[in-house]
Amino acid sequence: MEKNYTCLDRFLKYVTFDTQSAEESNTFPSTEKQKILGEYLVKELKALGMDNVSMDKNGYVMATLPSNTDKEVPVIGLIAHLDTSPDVSGKDVKALIHENYQGQDLVLSDSPPVVISVEENPQLGEKIGHDIVTADGKTLLGADNKAGIAEIIDAMHTLINHPEIKHGTIKVAVTPDEEVGKGADHFDIQAFGADYAYTIDGETLGEIEDETFCADSVTLTITGVNVHPGYAKNKLINSIKIACEIIDQLPKDRLSPETTEKREGYIHPNSISGSVEESTVKLLIRDFTVEGLKEKEKDLKELCDTVMSSYAKAKIDFEVTEYYRNMKYMLDKEPHVVDYAMEAIKRAGLEPIRNLIRGGTDGARLSYEGLLTPNIFTGGHNFHSRQEWISVQDMQKAVDTIVELVQVWHEKS
Repeated sequence: MEKNYTCLDRFLKYVTFDTQSAEESNTFPSTEKQKILGEYLVKELKALGMDNVSMDKNGYVMATLPSNTDKEVPVIGLIAHLDTSPDVSGKDVKALIHENYQGQDLVLSDSPPVVISVEENPQLGEKIGHDIVTADGKTLLGADNKAGIAEIIDAMHTLINHPEIKHGTIKVAVTPDEEVGKGADHFDIQAFGADYAYTIDGETLGEIEDETFCADSVTLTITGVNVHPGYAKNKLINSIKIACEIIDQLPKDRLSPETTEKREGYIHPNSISGSVEESTVKLLIRDFTVEGLKEKEKDLKELCDTVMSSYAKAKIDFEVTEYYRNMKYMLDKEPHVVDYAMEAIKRAGLEPIRNLIRGGTDGARLSYEGLLTPNIFTGGHNFHSRQEWISVQDMQKAVDTIVELVQVWHEKS
């Protein structure tokens, strides 16, 4: 089969849209500008020949590629998100293509200096002869996750133009607000209609991610005793100082994001506010097992109780909020969902890398809502930064993987 990839051209178009989401917004999607790219994608998918193309009021774009086989094959969903991170500007992105890369550091900007060094990015040094796409150092690139959108649509383009490739019904979804943790908030699983799905939102070539953190948050509300500071001796109890004492008692050399990696979890104070009378501390609790999560919450509660024992008249409220759970608990119930993706990666000529995500994904939430959704690579690197980059050849391998994936599902059904 002759391969005529379109993912690069699509990607270069998509990154010109500013689709940055916003943490503090009370609307959905969090920024209306995300819908502008959504509207463009609707037109593109219709022009491609997809069926049932639409964007709903919340900015979710969906489309269908009908089955071209008589076999009964599970309906497979492919999902990407169109928003970019609030951390770095995604406005006026100017993409640069570094053709036939030869192993040098990539200087994106002199003022301010922005360099992608091989020393800090060893995977870049493995891309000799590739065409590397970056921004110009003033913005992020947007490979997270516009590369995923481009790869999915390029795969649909391939399947439409090669009807000899047999596949079942394929559902495509492009979602808003993933970067602010709300991408699954209004995802209509029933309307989507897939039996199983994959997010195309990973990084390194050949990776499939089937694990996420388990995540809770803890909110500490500390109530002190406030009196006039001029007459406060033996009366005033400063809730701010108690909050700081609790934080200071957390381990310095372990159990924090800055001291952990791989399968290690953490307790992370990420917000503090208050006054003498009342202070609030919010902490993120992360672990790859529910047991580890609960152990960390127990340790934190004991620490708080120990500190509070010195302040008889002060009070503390310890509130735990459940966020999400490791999607592996659900995926292990039907291991073939991941196995088929591993097989597709092999057929695309790659060595599969099974990995975990030190974070959460829309796929984790969808998996617990009944739609099993592991994560497949896009080929991008340094997401959420001005040093973001992606290899064109790795994008093409992602397209190949998607095309192989739907064939594996057809063959195994």
